[in-house]
Amino acid sequence: MRVRAPLGNADWQWMQALWKREWGGLTMVSRGTTHRLEHLSALIAVDDEDQYLGLITWSSSGAEAEVTSLNAVKENRGVGSALLDTCENDAYRQGIHRVWLITTNDNIRALAFYQKRGYRIEAVFPGAVDTARKEKPEIPVIAANGVPIHDEILLAKWLP
Repeated sequence: MRVRAPLGNADWQWMQALWKREWGGLTMVSRGTTHRLEHLSALIAVDDEDQYLGLITWSSSGAEAEVTSLNAVKENRGVGSALLDTCENDAYRQGIHRVWLITTNDNIRALAFYQKRGYRIEAVFPGAVDTARKEKPEIPVIAANGVPIHDEILLAKWLP
């Protein structure tokens, strides 16, 4: 597996298709900010035959970076970890000291994934997803696991 920056049109088409399928469109809303895919930094994981394995996107401001999406096409193969590690290393080289992200109250797997990698829960924003749904109505009301989606959870990691 290799992690690399998007190289051309084929990569961007795949990224757009992934976001539409997994996130309901080409925007992501977190903490009241709407992020557009084309304005974000990105890394792609590919196998030895250049088949897509996953994508991470983020935005940076000052000494902080927000991970806006992380997707592994096939889970439990180290793709998400490789993408997150590379993102953190790139961020650190750019002088970024804190990486943070938002997940939702229903996303138990994400909460476990990030906490195992050193992220800590810093805040819970009750009703924030209900507010975000006004900007992006595609956000489901109930998750596939049956949990109603209402709240944002902020996790962060300070880089050494």
